[in-house]
Amino acid sequence: MDNKTKAIDTPFRHADAYGALSMPVYHTCAFEFETAQQMSDVFAGRIPEPDYSRTMNPTVTFFEDKVAAITGAESVIAFNSGMAAISNTLLATAISGQNIVASRHLFGNTYSLLAKSFARLGIEVRFVDLTDIEVTAKAIDENTACIYLEIVTNPQLEVADLKALSQLAHSRNVPLIADSTIIPFTEFSGKELGLDIEVVSSTKYLSGGATSLGGLSIHYGRYPEIAKRIQTDMLFNFGAYMTPHAAYMQSIGLETLHARYKVQSANALAVATALEKREKICKVGYVGLESNKYHELAQKQFGKTAGAMVTFDLQSQEECYRFIDNLQLIRRATNLFDNRTLAIHPYSTIFVGFSAEEKAEMDVLPTTIRLSVGLEEVSDILSDIDQALEKL
Repeated sequence: MDNKTKAIDTPFRHADAYGALSMPVYHTCAFEFETAQQMSDVFAGRIPEPDYSRTMNPTVTFFEDKVAAITGAESVIAFNSGMAAISNTLLATAISGQNIVASRHLFGNTYSLLAKSFARLGIEVRFVDLTDIEVTAKAIDENTACIYLEIVTNPQLEVADLKALSQLAHSRNVPLIADSTIIPFTEFSGKELGLDIEVVSSTKYLSGGATSLGGLSIHYGRYPEIAKRIQTDMLFNFGAYMTPHAAYMQSIGLETLHARYKVQSANALAVATALEKREKICKVGYVGLESNKYHELAQKQFGKTAGAMVTFDLQSQEECYRFIDNLQLIRRATNLFDNRTLAIHPYSTIFVGFSAEEKAEMDVLPTTIRLSVGLEEVSDILSDIDQALEKL
């Protein structure tokens, strides 16, 4: 069955009492049981039914089932944000005294989580160039808990060879965990690329236009103890499970993802192609461009798709500010993959908590603008960019 069909027609675990076509929102905390034995069986995990909505809820379970059907995952756990998915997954993987080998090219809060929050917990993070397999191999030792990266980095747009990393990781019995937010999992197979766990900010593409916060931890079965630890430890003790209303919104969003992404990715390619021809723009970042050094590898791994995030560089931070202030259609806002096109200056916003030296190490430049390309008519997006450039 095609992924577009699975996104729409994944069956409910139990037939709805009223024959609802969309999974109802179970806005309830607790669930009633017929017997004490049944209650015990559910709490002990012998029967996969909800006991309390902090750890399981029918609306959330249905969303998880949809994602599992599309990805071929053995289990999926939904969280109340992308950062919750990342933090809970990694905390279920690594313990004090262990280390994580990670890319230095990461989303700002993810980098902060690893470099600062995990350091306080006694978890070492070794930031290395994951595009260099030899360097990565040297960073792994007997205390390495996992390798972690983004499949397309935000905002550097770096792409590493996932199959090569997977072979290395598995030769050392280390899980490969990757954030696949930039390319929706409907477009490629993380399992076939050798990922053990995928984490996703479902706030982005899946929510259907920034309707709700959410995150996913997608497990392919090689390390079932990590998924079990999340389900029996992290959800109970950290309380970061997705809310029923968010799951409802994101289940609906998943149904239209294919149609929306087809337009957004086409718009992004058109915008990136046009920006390469603008004299005032110094550099354009988009792995869908043939001129991009990661283009061939990205196409090999993710097919003919390249996401809807485009970056470009101007002469200075001051020019970036003036350009953003000149925009009339494009919104000055954070987030990715809203229905609207968004512009942000990552250096002074997403990475504002880092020193200039730290940002330089992460290759986050003061001259870069990040665009999340939306569903508007592409000629209107380009017209707004052009008028903003003309005023520089």
